[in-house]
Amino acid sequence: MHAAHEDIRDFLRREPASILVEVTGVAGSAPRDTDAWMLVSERAIFATIGGGQLEYMAIDQARRALRSGLAAEPMNVPLGPEIGQCCGGRVGLAFTALNPELANKLVARSDREMAARPHVYIFGAGHVGDALAMALSLAPLRVVLVDTREDELTACTVPRIETCLTAMPEAVVRDAPAGSSFVILTHDHALDFLIAAEALKRADAAYVGMIGSKTKRATFRNWLSRESGRAELFDRLICPIGGTAVKDKRPTVIATLAAAEIMTAALTWAADRAKLPATASR
Repeated sequence: MHAAHEDIRDFLRREPASILVEVTGVAGSAPRDTDAWMLVSERAIFATIGGGQLEYMAIDQARRALRSGLAAEPMNVPLGPEIGQCCGGRVGLAFTALNPELANKLVARSDREMAARPHVYIFGAGHVGDALAMALSLAPLRVVLVDTREDELTACTVPRIETCLTAMPEAVVRDAPAGSSFVILTHDHALDFLIAAEALKRADAAYVGMIGSKTKRATFRNWLSRESGRAELFDRLICPIGGTAVKDKRPTVIATLAAAEIMTAALTWAADRAKLPATASR
């Protein structure tokens, strides 16, 4: 059983006898970097260090240590033909038996990682909004589905996302943290325009996208120029979302194409932000 997407607290409660596997060193090409870790119990796994033969070897080492009661020796693994992987690099692994203090540190670490996830606000809990929320729910993002209609939000059963019922969705845009992505696909074109205009005012948005046709795009451009006097803001709008290469209007197709586009923008913004000096990132 692999528990990559459950809450770490649930895993620790259920599997207290576990071993922490951490990537301690990477040389050359490797599946993951030194921020990767996983928990291994006798019957379950939480998170991943990259999969493949390397992960199978780590799981076997951890479980042999659990069965013997002895400490697991560190590993330094060349990722070559001898283990059936062709990355060409080398990975160091450390193994630590779980104890209450380590468990608390892992919970705090997981909470920090979750809190640092880029926010994605999806405005509109219709067919495309629900499909997009589902597509993004497995990504390392904090997804918030926003709507003015309680029934639509209640009908959404996508796991691992938040919902926000509000009569003023544009206020959600104003209150969002820096680096947020805004995806606009409500049931009302006027509401779409209002939310998009508010989002485009934010120079710190990672992504602003709106579902629509060529006609809707042209109409919004004229409206934005007239209402704001800042036609240049329109240049930052992605419309239609998901690109135009695939001519398929099914909600799941649009959502899949848009999800890759949104995740690329959100994670790129976060990575670029992390490179800034501490004084510049405040």
